[in-house]
Amino acid sequence: MPFTSVIPAVLTPFDDDLRLATDRLAENVRGLAEAGIRQVVACGTMGEAGALDPAERREVVTAVREQGVDVVVGISAPDHTRAAAFAEQAAELGAIGVMCLPPTTYQADAREIDAHYGAVCAATELPVMLYNNPEASRTDLSPAAIAALAEHHERIVAVKECSGDARRIAHVRELAGDRLTVLIGGDDWALEGYAAGAAGWVSGVANIAPAECLELERLALAGDLAPARELWTRLLPLARLDMTPKLVQLYKAALDLTGRHGGPSRPPRMSLEDFEHAAVRHALDALGAPVAAH
Repeated sequence: MPFTSVIPAVLTPFDDDLRLATDRLAENVRGLAEAGIRQVVACGTMGEAGALDPAERREVVTAVREQGVDVVVGISAPDHTRAAAFAEQAAELGAIGVMCLPPTTYQADAREIDAHYGAVCAATELPVMLYNNPEASRTDLSPAAIAALAEHHERIVAVKECSGDARRIAHVRELAGDRLTVLIGGDDWALEGYAAGAAGWVSGVANIAPAECLELERLALAGDLAPARELWTRLLPLARLDMTPKLVQLYKAALDLTGRHGGPSRPPRMSLEDFEHAAVRHALDALGAPVAAH
């Protein structure tokens, strides 16, 4: 079954001139694989997909896949034509599946959303992960809407639930049963999500602490709650950074501080201010992560 366990949404490193740095990306992904990660999302929100042209998307997916991990490709777009084209590219490059928001142009109605996913599902034979993130798409897919889309389009086999309401995981599972894999989509409620029945976690914080995220999943699924809570207490300050508009810059700073490759982001994102860097350092201290000297 695709789309299970901890799935980091990888960041896209750029050099000081904001050119794609695939060598740095490859090194980051190798580190994730060495920690036990088996799947990643490329070209998602965390990967600054909106700042990548189609040729750069190809480079990113290729560089990630060459590190021996399975790649899920984010194909969210303003319209179904572009989303379908991204899906076709993902299939050509050997992705195991795609992840897709509703159309991001405006708040689409149920008929338009169904047509959007119909076009995506028709574009390839890849399994599709719905991505419910109301802040990103201005559309909130209710549990009933998610279950209906999965019933209507057989290629939809999973949902990344990022509404912030962990109760929806149980509701989707109630409505869709085994038809749909439900994945945690917000880092600061991962423990609650696993307790509610999630089968995996599409994660930003796993870029920084992949071993800890995998251990949290193991403990939660085993019902070993006391050590899970202890670990979660250490992870939570870093996980909360995922739920802010500057999540990309914050996690890139965390990568830099822990000796990996974060670097700058492309506009309109700008560099962090001092108090934001301090928040990243505080979160790393809470985790007990070693910080590289600068």
